[in-house]
Amino acid sequence: MRIALMHYASPPGVGGVESTIAFQARGLTELGYPVRVISGAGGEFDPRIETVIDPLFGSRDARIIAAKSELDRGIISPAFETLVSDIEARLNAALDGCAVCIVHNVHTMNKNLALTAALARLKQPRLIAWVHDLAWTNPQYQAELHAGYPWELMRQAWANTRYVTISTPRQAETAALLNVPADQIPFVPPGVDVPAFFQWTDTMREIEGALKLLDADLILLLPARLTRRKNIALGVRVIAELRRVTGQDCRLIVTGPPGPHNPANPGYLGELLELRRELGLQNAVHFLYELRDPPLVPDDTTMANLYQLADGLLFPSVQEGFGIPILEAGISGVPIFCSDLPVFRESGQADLVVFSPAHDPPSAISAQIERYFRDDSRYRLKRRIRHHYRWDVIIRRQLVPLLEAQ
Repeated sequence: MRIALMHYASPPGVGGVESTIAFQARGLTELGYPVRVISGAGGEFDPRIETVIDPLFGSRDARIIAAKSELDRGIISPAFETLVSDIEARLNAALDGCAVCIVHNVHTMNKNLALTAALARLKQPRLIAWVHDLAWTNPQYQAELHAGYPWELMRQAWANTRYVTISTPRQAETAALLNVPADQIPFVPPGVDVPAFFQWTDTMREIEGALKLLDADLILLLPARLTRRKNIALGVRVIAELRRVTGQDCRLIVTGPPGPHNPANPGYLGELLELRRELGLQNAVHFLYELRDPPLVPDDTTMANLYQLADGLLFPSVQEGFGIPILEAGISGVPIFCSDLPVFRESGQADLVVFSPAHDPPSAISAQIERYFRDDSRYRLKRRIRHHYRWDVIIRRQLVPLLEAQ
């Protein structure tokens, strides 16, 4: 079914609502929905998305400004009703073929009350009123509001309309204004597009798409070639312990390529693959080289993306000449869990969580890591955003059910 998104202005214009429209439109398009963006100001921002721009749907057209000037003084002139009829005809054309229209703020704001009134006259399509702001509850707008039509439209629950708000405080405010139970007004928050925000490389997008890393509870990065002195087997066992103790989806990303050995032959790589299999960690321990043939080796920018995504650095080497990942993790603000080697302490000093790879069992190391993250508010917030405030998650889990509801 074709979905319409409507607001006074749309992308590429800049603003909170415009940003929300862009993410909703792109997210729905990715899921296969035909999308049409309808607004008074904006333009094409994605070649896959249809746009309809009509100044009478905005707030800056001369007729809209003139009507608002009169309405702010409580005057409803014949010109207002003519304007409403003109907009109604244009809305019917703009919404032709759409099954649902998500309308941002028009139900509850007085930027263009002729558009609000025209929208109220439509029988089709089904409307979702996306409430960002409320004129009737904002002291800033009180002098512009008056009793009766059309101002009352902004505090009435319309038929054929499902109201949605962007937060629980706004949900309570809207429910009180419309005199409806709050549980009848779902709230769907804005989100963040992680790949776009961090400007991920195509390779990073490929990695995340293949491994679904954003769905993980804890991500530890081990940037090393698959050689014995890097002690990767210990990292694999630590992840197994973390998953066992916490019951969470803990992941380990090993970035380096294999050595000269064929995985089918004896050697360290073969040992690692067999250990992963024995521990049942095929979906938890990720050797990036496996994603491509020839092996995937992240470039510098993709490595920076991996540090941005990771919750911590796990570096269990038994011998190093220096340890550049300590610096990379430090400048990325990522906590470091590493072997207690003098070269690591030289750069990391007391700002490391260290263990003895020779004497500390995986259970003790995992306990150190678990305690650290249990007390780390930054990690808790990052995980919460990763799970609940990503645009793709919000659209798939919250927006689509609203669209598909009959």
